[in-house]
Amino acid sequence: MPAEPAPERAKGHAAIIGFGLMGCDIAAIFLAGGWRVTAVEPDRAAWPARLDRVALSISQLGAAEGRVDALDLVASTADVGFADADAVIEAVPERLELKRRVFAELDRLVPAGVPVASNASGFRITDIAEGCATRSRMANLHFFLPAHLVPGVEVVKGEHTDDAACDRLAEIMASLGRVPIRVARDVPGFLANRIQHAMVREAFNAIDEGLASAEDVDKAVRFTFGMRIMGAGPILQKELAGLETQLAAQATIYPSLCNRAEPGPTITRLVQDGKLGAKTGEGFWTWTPESAKAARERYERMLLAALDLLKREG
Repeated sequence: MPAEPAPERAKGHAAIIGFGLMGCDIAAIFLAGGWRVTAVEPDRAAWPARLDRVALSISQLGAAEGRVDALDLVASTADVGFADADAVIEAVPERLELKRRVFAELDRLVPAGVPVASNASGFRITDIAEGCATRSRMANLHFFLPAHLVPGVEVVKGEHTDDAACDRLAEIMASLGRVPIRVARDVPGFLANRIQHAMVREAFNAIDEGLASAEDVDKAVRFTFGMRIMGAGPILQKELAGLETQLAAQATIYPSLCNRAEPGPTITRLVQDGKLGAKTGEGFWTWTPESAKAARERYERMLLAALDLLKREG
């Protein structure tokens, strides 16, 4: 009787601290790439739903659903076993004091030389790692929702981060099919969100000023420059078109662009009224659980198609 094939050896061991939606999708990236994952989720009642999410995300990445067997769920960082960890990623809720407490634990528990990253979207790694003895190996590894479908990942260097830590994190991300984006300084919003928020500020300002409806603002982005951005980023686009045309457009348009330093009146009013979008049933649009689910599914289908195109085009 032929011997059964030996199980495939894991390519690495990632520990993920925090297992909400973002943590689940980060785990799926590592699992689909052949890594073993240990994830921390204190709420045991949430484990079945989290495992379902991981299985779905793995399947969307085209990997075998059985890869979820390489995931070990534990209730606390003390149960992780960091001795053979190759990378540690914190993905707890966006509260600075919580992240600082987690990093203080990781500072003690994770062996020297293993990179420790935060997936914070707003807080600087410099502030999160404040007071940590091993802050030189701590960086920000910023994924974008849905993390498994958006290939770009920012690798942000803090004020005390060694280049070697960022190099290692970028290397790991590239090996998993991600696109590492190096950010040289630890500034609010890092790189992508700074660019994105400049656009979003103008988008909301168009609504504030009555220039266009929410529907038409979205159409303007999706069906004009949004499509072009997949083919070439904004700098390459202008290089191909001719920088002199960009210079002329800047001189004409920039004086009238929104430059306020605080959120605009429309979004402020909606949030104050508790109209937060799909999660509360009303924002710019009215939502039901069914319509929100359908919108999210359509969004993920579009991202999958875009990801497939990006892969085929290199």
